[in-house]
Amino acid sequence: MRHLKLLVIILFLLPLSPAVAHQDPEIAGYINVDGGRIWYRLNGAEHIGKAPAIIVMHGGPGGIHRTNMPYVALADAYPVILYDQLGTGNSDRPNNPENWTVERFVAEIDHIRAALNLKDVIIAGHSWGGTLAAEYAARRPDGLKAAILSSPLISTAQWIADNQVWIDQLPPNVSYTLRKHIAEGTQDHPDYKAAEEVFYSKHMCRQDPCPGRDYWTGASEWNENMYVHMWGSSDFYATGTLKGYDGSRKLHNIAVPTLMICGEFDEAAPKSCHKYANMIPQSQTVIVPNAGHATMAENEEFYLKSLADFLAKLPE
Repeated sequence: MRHLKLLVIILFLLPLSPAVAHQDPEIAGYINVDGGRIWYRLNGAEHIGKAPAIIVMHGGPGGIHRTNMPYVALADAYPVILYDQLGTGNSDRPNNPENWTVERFVAEIDHIRAALNLKDVIIAGHSWGGTLAAEYAARRPDGLKAAILSSPLISTAQWIADNQVWIDQLPPNVSYTLRKHIAEGTQDHPDYKAAEEVFYSKHMCRQDPCPGRDYWTGASEWNENMYVHMWGSSDFYATGTLKGYDGSRKLHNIAVPTLMICGEFDEAAPKSCHKYANMIPQSQTVIVPNAGHATMAENEEFYLKSLADFLAKLPE
């Protein structure tokens, strides 16, 4: 396809600095969903109807669209839609926990497609957004052409187990401090916060300062209450409504080409990303070298090149 070949040429020949992706939306507005309105931004509107629209879901729960800003670089060849899920960012904040369910968040995607008249789409999501992308793809909706699962939460139990392995590899005093305060429920203790920062420096973002901070300029706040309600107060142990979540049984239902992309030292551990990809019939796995969970921020050029390689191979 011509637009795919053009994208590959652009991504290989031009430097992919954060400035490429950090541009204003061509169109922005609100879409009605169950429970309120969600805010969206669109770039590459001229490609609607000519190329599949890429709908990108942020992490969290309770995060904001700014973490997915590198995807806007793809608007040279695709319509790219970023949005804030209901209850966070620029979207309405009814602060109703009844809205904070996997089912309702997945339903937002069809509201976006209907409002923007998007026949063909590629679904993408990072972390918690990858959860929603996998759930949506497993339902085999009409017009879905591909899925991009970026460091996804697929199974809470596996996520916790993987991160216990990472914790085991920290200095003994750090791992002891983390486990002690999690067991005692004292994650607000300064010692815990210090130990948590050590973990994050290894497995969230390994660069200091973490790249991509310009994307957060003027950003609306994320919803910490949503995160605590659905996940908990610690990345390493779930106490919220997602504590029993397991979407792995649905992965075999995904019937479109799928890219699984994770960091070498990701909280979404590479061995689990490979395992999940093997459950999807048409899948491939890419590991971002020397990256933690913030894969896009830590190696944006490699990340976007990986997307370009994947998109270029999609059937016409």
